[in-house]
Amino acid sequence: MEVGRALLLTLMVAAVVCLPMVIALLFCADELLDRFACRWAQWRSRQRERRTIARLDRAVEADALTRNIDLSRLDRPDRQPLEQLATELRRLRGHRVGGYERSTVWHEAALATYDSRLRLACAALGITQHLDELTGVDREIERVRVEGLLHQAGLILPAARPEHQQRRR
Repeated sequence: MEVGRALLLTLMVAAVVCLPMVIALLFCADELLDRFACRWAQWRSRQRERRTIARLDRAVEADALTRNIDLSRLDRPDRQPLEQLATELRRLRGHRVGGYERSTVWHEAALATYDSRLRLACAALGITQHLDELTGVDREIERVRVEGLLHQAGLILPAARPEHQQRRR
């Protein structure tokens, strides 16, 4: 009888001590269930995205496309960052377009510098260019072609004339 009474007393004390926890759990149950449901939905969404990406990789054979790319070329210390190249191209493009009031020597130097930066940007983005091989009007046409390819690759240069603004995608 004593053991039963002690056990009953222990259970009553435990119930009184745990009662605030049970009440808090009842009040917060909807919040806890909502958090669990959100985490479950996020996990399912990530899993679905991973499966989709894996299917796309298999369909496109992404490993075969990137197998021959040497990523160590991109980490060379002498390689100029693409953002810096873009800034220099924009600055030089303004000098190239508006440089007619300056001397011919200055204008030719600006063009040569602009062409060298175009070559570097093309090399960084894997775009083929033929600026070294051409002269005169052919070189100017090649500049326009290369600028268009750089624009398609995401490197936006200002328009050729200030009154004609280049469309942004």
